Amino acid sequence: MRQVVLDTETTGLSAQHGHKITDIGCVEIINRKVTGRVFQSYVNPERELDERAAQITGLSWQMLKDKPKFAAVVEELIAFIDDAELIIHNAPFDLSFLENEINLIKHPWLTTLQNIAVIDTLNMSREMHPGQKNSLDALCKRYSIDNSHRNYHGALLDAEILARVYLAMTAGQTSLDLLAGNTASVSAEQVVVTHIKQQVVGRNNLKIIYPTEQELTEHAAMLALINKQHK
Repeated sequence: MRQVVLDTETTGLSAQHGHKITDIGCVEIINRKVTGRVFQSYVNPERELDERAAQITGLSWQMLKDKPKFAAVVEELIAFIDDAELIIHNAPFDLSFLENEINLIKHPWLTTLQNIAVIDTLNMSREMHPGQKNSLDALCKRYSIDNSHRNYHGALLDAEILARVYLAMTAGQTSLDLLAGNTASVSAEQVVVTHIKQQVVGRNNLKIIYPTEQELTEHAAMLALINKQHK
């Protein structure tokens, strides 16, 4: 499964009031592992930044004047995220800006973006931790993710941090290597298989019963139901 963690920085809070994207960052996850493949681009917003946005991002109109406009980076962005499920913290905010930028240049990808699968980690965290703070900084603290290097909000930096937070939130892959005793990034399936192998060393006469296709299908359906009911 391919997922892309996406974050944007903007000139202000509302695309409907003429604010634009200044920075886009994406991080690729395949089968719940961060691959190291990323996309990042500063964007010329063709306008000044609000004072608060400049303070948060450390960016200014002077710094962005010579950067490419959105139309010049959109094809590379689409190529990076087109076949992936998006993971975004406060997805309506980022998607509203992306949709606005794409609409302004009348790019045909707008319909695809509006129908792309999206996981909103802000909604997820609110359901998992009701009544608590659910900002990215709060989630880093809750899941022991180091964000001490986050002096400013940068799209790629925030996407990299969110990728780690998302994997921690969904009880993904960080586990103990059961063979070596070292901390490693492994799949839940690998943990189970390793544990089983440890239990059956030297027992060559054990009979292995594999699941049928129907059993695998029913198992997947049950997991999907559990996931839906318990988020």
